Formats: sequence, C-alpha cells, structure tokens
Amino acid sequence: MLLRLYRVTDKLGVIVLKIVAEFTQYLAEGVHLAFGGAQGGLLGLLVMLWGVLLALFRWLRRGFTLLLQLLGIAARGTSKVASRGAKVAGRGAAAGATSARQAMVQRAEQGAARQEARQEIEVGMVEDPLRVQNRALSMVVVLLGFVLLGAIIWATSANRRPAAGAVPVAAAPNVENVSFAASGPPTPTIASIVNTPIPIATPIPAVLEVRGSIAYTAYEKGQQDIWVVEVGSTNPIRLTNDPQNERDPAWSPDGRRLAYAARRDGNWEIYVYDVQTEQTTRLTYDLAFQSNPSWSPDGAFIVYESYQGNNLDLYIVPIDGSELPIRLTDNPAADFAPAWSPDGRRIAFSSWRTGNQEIFVISLDDPRDASAVNITNTLERHEDYPAWSPDGSGIIAFSALDEGIEKIFVKSADEPTAPAQALERGKTPAWSPDGASMVFTVDSIDSTHIVASPFTQGGVATEIIPVLPGSSSPTWTAAPLPPSLANGDGVGPAIGGNLYEEQSVRFDADPPYRLDSLVNVQAPNAVLHDAVNDSFNALRESSNERVGFDFLAELEDAFWRIDRPPQPGEERRNWHMTGRAFSINRNLIAGFPPSIEIVREDIGVNTYWRVYVRVAEGAQNGQLGEPLRDMPWDFASRAQGDVQAYDEGGRLRDEMPEGYYIDLTQLALDYGWERLPAGRDWRANYNSTNFWLFHKPEGLTWYEAMRQLYTEPQLGGFVPTATPIPGIPVTQQPDEADEG
Repeated sequence: MLLRLYRVTDKLGVIVLKIVAEFTQYLAEGVHLAFGGAQGGLLGLLVMLWGVLLALFRWLRRGFTLLLQLLGIAARGTSKVASRGAKVAGRGAAAGATSARQAMVQRAEQGAARQEARQEIEVGMVEDPLRVQNRALSMVVVLLGFVLLGAIIWATSANRRPAAGAVPVAAAPNVENVSFAASGPPTPTIASIVNTPIPIATPIPAVLEVRGSIAYTAYEKGQQDIWVVEVGSTNPIRLTNDPQNERDPAWSPDGRRLAYAARRDGNWEIYVYDVQTEQTTRLTYDLAFQSNPSWSPDGAFIVYESYQGNNLDLYIVPIDGSELPIRLTDNPAADFAPAWSPDGRRIAFSSWRTGNQEIFVISLDDPRDASAVNITNTLERHEDYPAWSPDGSGIIAFSALDEGIEKIFVKSADEPTAPAQALERGKTPAWSPDGASMVFTVDSIDSTHIVASPFTQGGVATEIIPVLPGSSSPTWTAAPLPPSLANGDGVGPAIGGNLYEEQSVRFDADPPYRLDSLVNVQAPNAVLHDAVNDSFNALRESSNERVGFDFLAELEDAFWRIDRPPQPGEERRNWHMTGRAFSINRNLIAGFPPSIEIVREDIGVNTYWRVYVRVAEGAQNGQLGEPLRDMPWDFASRAQGDVQAYDEGGRLRDEMPEGYYIDLTQLALDYGWERLPAGRDWRANYNSTNFWLFHKPEGLTWYEAMRQLYTEPQLGGFVPTATPIPGIPVTQQPDEADEG
C-alpha cells in the first residue's frame, strides 16, 4: 500500500509541474500575439484564454482520476485490516468450540462470502464516478466556449465601429484653426494624446488625408457663384446666389474667412465672408474693377488686382479697412493674379511687361517694378494663376496652354533660369494646406472636374468632385466647415429656369422645319432655322444688357441660300445654309478703338478665336464688362511689311487695349451657340479665319441639319454617297462629286 501511495503522490507532483509548464507556454504565446500589433491584440488574448481553459480541463480530469485512485487504495487497505482482525478472532473462538458449531460457523462464513461477492458485482455495475466528473467538466468548457464566442461577436460588431466619414486623429485639422463650440474645448483623451489613428469605414485616398474644405467658382446659366465642398463629401454647398457674378475665392490662413470678387452695387469689388457668423463685409470702395484677392500669411492684409488709370495693377489693403489701398505695381503693362508667399515677403503675379504673359515675383523689401524677377521666361506659352507652396520651399505652381492642352507647371522662384516642370493636365492650381498635393480643375467635353494630385509623394491624381462646366479657381483650407453650414443647404437653391425657351413647329412632312424671320435685325437674309431663332433672340437681348447697346442688331450674315457660291477659303458645306449659323461684322476689328478684340486660342490641333466686345463708352467707368487680361491678335500686322507676321497670319498686339469688354464667345456658348475652328489655311487665307462665325448644331451633322430644311432631291450633289464595298456592284452614281 505504501508503494501505491508513493506512486500516486509522484504522479500528482508531475501533474502540477506539467500544469505550470503548459500555462506558461500559452501565456507566452498569447502575450506575443497581443502585443505584436493592433490587429493581433484581440486574437492573442483569445488564444491565451482558450489555451489556459483547455489545459485546465485536461489536467483537472487527470487530477480527479488520481484522487479517486488514492481514495480507492485507502478504502481497500482499511477493509483488509478489518478482515484480518476478524480472522484472528475467529480462530480463537474456534479453538474452544465443538465441531458442530465449527460447521455452523463455516456455513455462515460461506454465506457471508457469497453476499459480499454479490455486493461487489452490484457495485461494479454502478456508473463510473470519473465519467460523471468528466461530463460535468465538459459542460463547463462548452459554457465557457459560448461566453468567448459572444465576446468575439460583441467586440467585432458594426455598432462599435466609427461611422462612415469619421476623421482619423492624425488627419484632423490644426487645433489652432478650429473654433470650439460654446460648451468649451473638448476634454483630452488618451487617444488624442498618443495620436492613435481611428479606423474609418471608407478609406480616403492619401492625397486627401489633410481633409478640410475647398471653395471654387461655379458657372451656371451665365452666372458665376462661390461654392464650397468638404473634402471627402459629395455635397457641394452654394455660398453666394446673387444675380450678379461672384468669383475668385481665397481662404484666409485660419480658414475662417473667404475673400472673393463680386459685381454688386454696380461694379466689381472685394468682399470678405465669415463662415462662422455667415456675415459678408465689403472691403474695397471704388468704381474701378477689383478682383483676384490673396491673403497675407498673418491674415492682416489682402493683395488684389485693380483697373485704375486704364491699367491693371496690384494693390494692398488692410483687412480691417483702417487704411486706404496702397499701389504695389505701376508698370504700363497689365499686372494681375497676385499670390502672397508664405514667408510674407514676396508676391508672385502674371504680367505682360515683356510682351509675353509671364510669372513675376516682386519683393516687398524692394517693391520697385524694376526689381521684379521673371521666373518663367518662355515665348511658347502664356503662364497664369501662380500659387505658392505653403511649405516655404519657394515653389510656385501655375497653369498655361501648352501644345494645345492646359497644363499644371511648377517652378522654384529661387531658380528663375531653371526650366519649369509640367505635372498634370488642368488649370487654376492651388495647394493643399500641408503642401503635399495640389488641387486644380480639368475640363472635359461637357463637364469640369476638381482634381487633387500628389506632389511630395507618389500616387495618382484623384477626382474630388465633378462640378458644373466652366467651374474654376479652387482654394483649399484645413479647417472644416462649421456644422451650421456643412449640414445646411447654403444660401439657396440652384438658379431656376432656363436662359431661353425655344418654341418651334415640326411639320409632319419632308422637310419637317421652316425658317423664321429675325425682327429688327439687319442682314442679307435675316432669317434662321425655327428651332434656333429663339435662342438667338435671347442672346441678343442679353448682349444688349451687358454691352450697353444692341450689338447683334446688325449681322454680316445669317441664312445662306443653297445656291450661294462660297468665297475662296470658305467651306462649301457652310453652316449658314442650315439656318443654324450667324456671323458678326468681321470689319469691326478696325477703327480706334476697335469695337471687338480677337484672342487666339490653340486647342488641340485646331486654332480657335475668342471675341471680346467693347462696352458702350458711357459704361467705361466700370459699370459694365471688365478689362482684358489676354493679349489680342493683330490681324492687320500681316499687311504691314512684317514678314514673320505675314507668314503667321498676324501676331500679338504690342500693348493691351484700354477699356472694358465682355466675352461674347462665352455669352454665346451660354445660349448654345458654338464657335468654329479656323480653317487649316487661315494664315494665308483670311476668309477661313472664322472668328466671326457662330453655329448651333445641337448634335446634328451638317447633312442632318440640311435635311431639316430640304428634301433629298433638293440637296442634289450634297447627298452623301455610299462607299463601294468590293464584290458588290454600285448601281447608281451621284450626279455631282461629294465635296468636303
């Protein structure tokens, strides 16, 4: 028995040692997973807890087994001692008894032995106690498993994740740029102290991680307004909705105020809008034109462009209005589009002072025109819209039309002789608040997109939001919009109604449309297609209001009869024949001052023209229009003995024309009237220049537009001929060769 007790005790000690060793192993593995990273923390703790429970169950079962064996050994030892004592007493009694009694005792002992054997058999048939204990422990383990499963489901449930759009602590705006609510600043938490990123439901591209808000100029139905959108949101908010134009937004350094130019009170002025109080303050008071504001780094001053003394120059004014504006430049050439450097000591701007539009930088320590430095020095393109990187590196971004495409360039202001680097397609660039990326607009065929592109790190350009066609001038601040503005609808709904309503009659016949007369319009044939005449009349009325006189009351051409022969250089399939085109008087480019100015634009492989109409002389004090920024094209120079001008079909003017103008090309486009590109031989043939021609195809080809006015037999040789397919005979040939 002692030997068995020793063995049991030895096994129990071994069990204790193995339990300690196994617990130590699971604890080490769990700690390694728990502290191996943020993602492995919960998994490590669960593995450690599950391992401990399994080890505890396994070794408890072994311990219970050994304990029951020990109790069985002790019980059998006690019964054997009692049995031996009984046998000794029986022997003493038997020595003094008779043989009869011995027989009776023997029979009694045999009966007791049989009874004892029967009891042992019955006891053996009872269920093993170890099995009962194992079943109980198994139930406990299953119960603990359900508890762990519930804990896992609770820890990973969706309602414990941050809401979509939640901002990580690392991407939150600078605390100095955020104003707290009336309840006071938020109590710092451990998460905010250690700057632990909070996961968001929808990851935001790295180029947009700085978040904040972007303001921009939107163009809608002939009207410019200021809109704003929070980065990561697809809900733009209208900030202005005046019937007159508002444009050129610029965020203050703290993101609380927005400066912009607006044509209120009869002329262009600089205004400042406070996004917290939603109050607007007028900053300048002058009948002359003011636009393109830019803030000083301390937010105390604004530099802007102003047209005074028949010249466009730069001026500086304190934001509190305590002093009158100070003139910064006085060069006879046009200076405009200023941008204040982050160190506060330099201002970049566009200028025509070298005969080409370039980016210049002037130091406020020596603010003389002669000290301004030309940092672009190019003859093949005209640079505009400079913007300083906020990181203090001295890098300036700008845009220019290059090889027929609007592109974004960057250039160091400290290395004026180094070449500029082209980055992306786009225009009107601005920097992200941290200087790591840029935002700009990209025009497509029928829309415009605000795009962000990385600069200091790798990555790809990311669209922030599609906007109305013609939108421009984005500006980015790290400050979020106040809740009252972000959760509202802005200043009002979108502009209602259309600029015009076309009323036409389609006949159930061939051809289905007719021509309609233009009232009080002088032209050889003052009629247009019935489906476009109402838009022309609306355009004429709008130009009358903006120019100050009825400019479109006299046309060079409207409708052409089908038998009218074209002049040399004019298209045989001319849009005038469709009744969907009109031409202004091309001779208005002559005179002093000329009534119109023409600006050349090379887009893609084609040359286009933009027509500017000089407003009435009585409105040349700033009441109508605005000064020119793009140098007009001088067609007359081709006949003045300049060989290069003769070969190139003209050249840029030497000086910017004085006065105020309206953009007739953009105004016509608002009413659906498009310009045509110049012919390929326009340099040698003035008739194919086409700057005077506007048409409204509405998606139709020339032949489809002609079929609305003529039957197929009437079109004669203009009917297109099917291309012969090899092996299939052509049964009919056109009477006249298909021209063009």
